[in-house]
Amino acid sequence: MPNPTGSTATATEKALAKLGLVRDIDLALHLPLRYEDETRITKLRDAREGDIVQIEAHVTHTEATFKPRKQLIVTVDDGSGVCMLRFFSFYPSQQKALSVGNKLRIRGEIKGGYYGFTMLHPTFRAAGGDLPTALTPIYPTVAGLSQTVLRKAILAGLARADLSDTFAPGDLSEFNPHPLWTLREALSFLHHPTPDVSLATLEDHSHPAWQRLKAEELLAQQLSQQQSRRERAMLRAPVLQKSLQKSSLSARLLAALPFTLTAAQTRVNAEIANGLARPIPMHRLLQGDVGSGKTVVAASAAAICIEAGWQCALMAPTEILAEQHFGKLLGWLEPLGITTAWLAGQQKAKERRAMLALVESGEAALVVGTHAIIQEKVKFKNLALAVIDEQHRFGVAQRLALRKKLTHDGLEPHMLMMTATPIPRTLAMSYYADLDVSTIDELPPGRTPIITKVIHDTRRGEVIERMGAQIAQGRQVYWVCPLIEESEALDLSNATETHAELSAALPSVTVGLLHSRMPKDEKKAVMQAFKEGNMDVLVSTTVIEVGVDVPNASLMIVDHAERFGLSQLHQLRGRVGRGAAASACVLLYSTGDAPRLNETARARLQAMAETNDGFEIARRDLDIRGPGEFLGARQSGDALLRFADLERDGVLLEWARREATMLLNRYPHLAQRHIARWLGGKSEFLKA
Repeated sequence: MPNPTGSTATATEKALAKLGLVRDIDLALHLPLRYEDETRITKLRDAREGDIVQIEAHVTHTEATFKPRKQLIVTVDDGSGVCMLRFFSFYPSQQKALSVGNKLRIRGEIKGGYYGFTMLHPTFRAAGGDLPTALTPIYPTVAGLSQTVLRKAILAGLARADLSDTFAPGDLSEFNPHPLWTLREALSFLHHPTPDVSLATLEDHSHPAWQRLKAEELLAQQLSQQQSRRERAMLRAPVLQKSLQKSSLSARLLAALPFTLTAAQTRVNAEIANGLARPIPMHRLLQGDVGSGKTVVAASAAAICIEAGWQCALMAPTEILAEQHFGKLLGWLEPLGITTAWLAGQQKAKERRAMLALVESGEAALVVGTHAIIQEKVKFKNLALAVIDEQHRFGVAQRLALRKKLTHDGLEPHMLMMTATPIPRTLAMSYYADLDVSTIDELPPGRTPIITKVIHDTRRGEVIERMGAQIAQGRQVYWVCPLIEESEALDLSNATETHAELSAALPSVTVGLLHSRMPKDEKKAVMQAFKEGNMDVLVSTTVIEVGVDVPNASLMIVDHAERFGLSQLHQLRGRVGRGAAASACVLLYSTGDAPRLNETARARLQAMAETNDGFEIARRDLDIRGPGEFLGARQSGDALLRFADLERDGVLLEWARREATMLLNRYPHLAQRHIARWLGGKSEFLKA
């Protein structure tokens, strides 16, 4: 097959390339969305309303009408009954093919009507010829690529592709979806299943052919993850040994903190210290629920790095979150003599030049900022530890760029990735198998339970009254809106309108407004006023989703909560309950013109009402969204699992983990063939 990106590429090859169908194996793995049964002819007398059937019949009448609308009406008779065909769009060539006297093979859904059976826009062709012996596949496609052309290309790719076995010899005795199914048999069957197959087993992927395919895919993922871990073990990183002296930076940091670490934080600190002390690059995911205290763990890791004479960088996805980290770390480390630099996109040129000089000279031992940290002009003297907060919000290329900032004798920096979205076990086993995972599984003492209420927008007035009562008791309130300004497409409240509404409803209350389009200095001033208690209500878009810590705020109201994702709602709820006062989160929802919420939105709001546990929230979020959306940018937008289901295929995943280890140890040539077949160039994504 010619290179679709080259000058010799045909229109078909270019269309195939849009679908990612470049190699023969890509074509072989491009599976049908559904199937049509063209293997049998049904008599009209045996058809029932709602059936999708194929008939052979003579055209007895054809008429094109233009009132009340343009349509072609065709009557056909198969000797056992009559059916009317209706076409609301048609070409002259189709009209000719539907001429009286022609015998046609017609397929469509039988509908009832005043005049008897009807089919709307059925497919048809001249009758005759042998009936196919397999179901007809219907593939995902793009404009300009017909099913006929795509089927021909897939059939050719399937014939040419190397589908030889890459499982360990004789290993199918343990993993046994069906002893007779090879990969070629499984794919050939899924492209052209026999008509006696149970369609349910094809649709729910429980058929033995599907089981073989899912096992292959999971094995490819596990091989790539485990190989990535082994390759990293061959690399070298700075050895950052934690000092045990009482005068060490780590000890002085812990002594200066105004709180005591939880047992979970202490345990995680020890895990990270052990990783930093090894001569191979640490790649560790630090997960903990909202408010569990990940920042102080990052500070402890930074202290080990800095005391060893190296630099540490902390990168966050938004300026608000980065500033929150910067403020905390500055407060903890500056009194201990540590110089910290700040890098962000909207810095003034003079300030930026000064910060770049601090970073390049090594005077700034800690560098905090947004993606500005990875820009080409930023030169570190000796970066040894990169901390990435809310790591799923960064693309693969961005994380790889931060790794390349260490240019010191071929060494790689240690990586500590943090997330407040806990990773369910099946995801940790599959997508994060190349990482070490540390979990902060307890909240600091003093965090108050948050009561969550789901309330229809018709009770908006009551919510505003309750809000006024909270403010009268000296409390502060967040009100979060999904949009900044009006949208004709979405009838949603917006931050500007809501700010005006609340200011009018509560004239004695100070209401602030915060959104992403405000100038940086203005945003900073608004946040500062709210933190210092000079503002009662903060109306905001989701820029306050993470990183804002105001202990006096005890009420979070999320407007049009049905429009938010579950992880986002949990993050927003985590902005309250940070002080001693009882806290609440109100999820205001609207159904618009619909009688009720859709199932997905209802499931999200129900989960929020039923649990505060971030790990349970994450599990339900995975159920609702699936791994591709849940993982976000980890795979640069590409969910590497197309066929397997992590919840349902846990047994296959366990098998794949064991098989991958054994293949890499005993049959590395099979392992490499398997990775190349399934992942091509995508395996690089797993290394970030």
